[in-house]
Order: sequence, then C-alpha cells, then structure tokens
Amino acid sequence: MLRFLLIMTCALFIVPYTAMAAEDSTEKNEYEERMSLYKSIQSVTHVPWTFLAAVDQYEKHIHKEHASNQFISITIPIERWAGPTNPSSHHAQEEDTISIFNGLGKDGDGDGIADQTNDLDILYTMASYLSGYGTTDQDLKIAVWNYYQRDLSVQAISNNAKVFETFQTVELTEHRFPVPLSYNYSYRSTWGDARGFGGRRIHEGTDIFANYGVPVRATAYGVVEMKGWNRYGGWRIGIRDTSNTYHYFAHLNGFEKGVKPGQVVKPGDVVGYVGATGYGPPGTSGKFPPHLHYGMYRDNGHSEWSYDPYPHLRAWERETRKLLQK
Repeated sequence: MLRFLLIMTCALFIVPYTAMAAEDSTEKNEYEERMSLYKSIQSVTHVPWTFLAAVDQYEKHIHKEHASNQFISITIPIERWAGPTNPSSHHAQEEDTISIFNGLGKDGDGDGIADQTNDLDILYTMASYLSGYGTTDQDLKIAVWNYYQRDLSVQAISNNAKVFETFQTVELTEHRFPVPLSYNYSYRSTWGDARGFGGRRIHEGTDIFANYGVPVRATAYGVVEMKGWNRYGGWRIGIRDTSNTYHYFAHLNGFEKGVKPGQVVKPGDVVGYVGATGYGPPGTSGKFPPHLHYGMYRDNGHSEWSYDPYPHLRAWERETRKLLQK
C-alpha cells in the first residue's frame, strides 16, 4: 500500500510537470527544468532538493557524455540499475522484475517501467536509494559514501548541497578573475614549468604577479576546504567549486578576516591577499617576488589531477572586464 501511495503521489506531481514541460520547453531553460525535477521528487521522497541537485551536479562532471535529450546527469550502471544477476541488460524494464534481482531501478513517472534514460525514473531511483538511509544530513552523507565508496565524493556532494542551499538555485555559472583588474598585475602560462624546491617537480599552476596586499578573490561558487600553511605554498587556501574543481590559492600574505573551512563563497569574495610566503617552515617569506600561485585540480570520481588554469584565467579576465563595463 505504501508503495502504491508513493507512486500515485509521484504521478500527481510528475504528470502536470511533464505536460507543462512539453508545452513550455522553449521558454524554460535547463536550470528551471532541473529545479522542477528536483522539487517534484523532493515532494515524494522528502530528500531535500538541494541534495538531489548536489548528486546530479557531481555526476554531471564525472561522466564524459550525457544524452542530449536528458536534463538529469546521474548515471546508474546497468548492473546496479537492473540487478547484478538480472539476465536482461535492457535499460528499461518493469520495476517488479528489477526488484526480483535486487536492482535499484524505480518507476518515477507511474508507467510501470523503470527506464534508465528517463529523467524522472533516474532521479526517483537515486532519491529512493538515499532516503533508504534517512533524510537528515548525516543520513544522506552515509548513503552517498555507501554508494560511491569514496570520501572525496561525499565531500564534493556535501559542498554542492551547501552552495545550493545558500543561493537557492543551481544556476551558478559566473566566474571572476582572482585579483581586481584595477590593480597592477601580470601573468603568463607557466603550468608544467620545472621547479626545484623540495625536489624536481612541475609547476602546477599559473603565477599572477602583483604587489603585496593586493586582494585575492574566489573565482567560482564553492566551499572553502582548506586554509593554513604548506611548506611549498606558504599561506594558502583551497576552494572546491560545484564543477568538481579544486581551486588552490598560494603564497598569500594573509587571509581575509573570518574566512574558514566550510564557508560558502561566491565569485569575487575576498579570501586573502597577495604575498611571498612559502619554501620553508611557517612564516617563511621573501624567497621570491610577491605573487599569487593559482592552481586548478579536476576530479573525475576516481582521481584528481592538476591542469593548466591559464585559458580559464584569460576567459574570466574578459568576463570580469565586461561586468565592470556595464
């Protein structure tokens, strides 16, 4: 009976949404469509829409390709969707058949079929899995860990949920250049250059040369994950954004007052100031000219690696300049 009520309740929210989407698809953008889906499933499962959006956003950036006709990026492997011993690997099957083989696939739109390519079925399936552990923040973190078996995945999804809760939207695409354009600064592509301190290694970032005390700003929406001293980077801060990218700001002269791990930031928020710290024990400074070392690290759900931030910095510099000209 409970299962019947869940499906009927889901249909009440989903059918009107589906009809509306067909009529107004040209008027609603991708972000509005996604928000409608998240909130529809929240109404049925009581999993906060912010957490559903956080999982979806995480998955969006760990998979190379997504179907062009889908808004939801969550990709549940067929063996988990249909069940590990299910002899059929077809992506759309009756929910009752899937349950026999202990698969996760659920029917989200009330048609009796759990379709791995249907946005509502996918989101309802993930929400059902999550709600099986409970709907508190801690319950959902445990569910995510059990699903991905990876601490960084839990961290990234928790960060996303916190950002979406703060701004009440998933349409967070703006960026800012990491230092104000009104100050004197210079930079060039230096990613991959050789470095000698601490042993031979490559330079994992771009150096932006500026005077001591020039403000350093967050470049994207995200959460502060790390703040403190590193013998290579000196006083440094790390921010993970909603695209599974870790932004590393190093050699700072100091931090903005009140900035701390767990804090949500937006593009343009001051997090520290340009300095020349690093290459030694805490407090070491002056071994090189003052500059901001800016690094970017991408996570694909399995590993994290450094990549060249220079093209992004150029794009964000142009974006910031256009905003100033308005």
